[in-house]
Amino acid sequence: MPTMSTSLDPLTSLLVDYIEIPSVTGNEEDYGNALARSLEQRGLAVERQEVEPGRFNLLARAGQPEVVFCTHLDTVPPFFGSRVDADFVHGRGSCDAKGQAVSMLSAVENLLKAGEDRVGLLFTVGEEVLGDGAMHANASLADPWAPRFIVVGEPTGSRFVKAHKGVFHAQLTAHGVAGHSSQDIGPSAVHELVQALERILAAKWGRAEGIGSGTVNLGCIEGGVAPNVVAEFAKASFLLRSVEDPAVVQDRLLDLLGEHVELRVNDGPYGPVRFHVPEGEEGVVVAFGTDAPYLSKWGQPLLFGPGAIIDAHTDHEKVSRSEMAAASARLVSVAEELLSSLDASAT
Repeated sequence: MPTMSTSLDPLTSLLVDYIEIPSVTGNEEDYGNALARSLEQRGLAVERQEVEPGRFNLLARAGQPEVVFCTHLDTVPPFFGSRVDADFVHGRGSCDAKGQAVSMLSAVENLLKAGEDRVGLLFTVGEEVLGDGAMHANASLADPWAPRFIVVGEPTGSRFVKAHKGVFHAQLTAHGVAGHSSQDIGPSAVHELVQALERILAAKWGRAEGIGSGTVNLGCIEGGVAPNVVAEFAKASFLLRSVEDPAVVQDRLLDLLGEHVELRVNDGPYGPVRFHVPEGEEGVVVAFGTDAPYLSKWGQPLLFGPGAIIDAHTDHEKVSRSEMAAASARLVSVAEELLSSLDASAT
């Protein structure tokens, strides 16, 4: 729990409450229910959209939403609780992405007080793993939702993002012939896999204007049973931050594998994503992925939020208290600008 003796401002207090509820991917229900209560207390109509038993997206609105604020309910493991100092709120989910939820909830509350009800909120499950919540929300979009813009919340340092790289997550499985390593038998699954990985790591993965080059990270590798046994089986998983269409990436991978190595691609690979940037903002490029590629029916995407991505997924995750408040105010002004642009185009 917080370690400050002084009273907390409303945004910090709400964020602390949310951080104290574990919501690692697959176990988002308790946090979702707490967030739903906060939304209902502010007069919003709330819908729990079941993705699978015990897991649901949250949709909240006042009128017919044309601008939607969106972030995710889940966090990466492991859970750890909150700590507050004069400048920061620390704890799992503080910037990724419960701080985003608090800033968005505050922004919508202020927009409603000003008489603007064409805004809504979408909170998804599963962003940290499969994006299954976002994919479900996209497939289930229905009246009275009519989004023209969706503002996705992630820790961008409160800068608007103009593009992020794609994601191509896959596994390699190599097959060999088990036997005594003193004999001329094989192939060795480990040898076949290592050779394929060497080619993958040495390959060029494209370059996109304004985004940069594709990169690959080999995350896990395992195989074999003993140093003196030719390996019958080996596998590896990797993630490619892509700047090309997934079909192009897959074709290049298949050319590098060899006959004894198989490729299995995870669901939902996507290429680079470009975002709307408000007038007067320069826009930056980031390498991390978001739910945005899975929400194509939810309008033109923007990407923005308080906190630094370098702090996300770490044991020192934090978000600046003042930045969170400033982000809430900026979300209000952005929503007003976007809605004014819709009004102008309709006249």
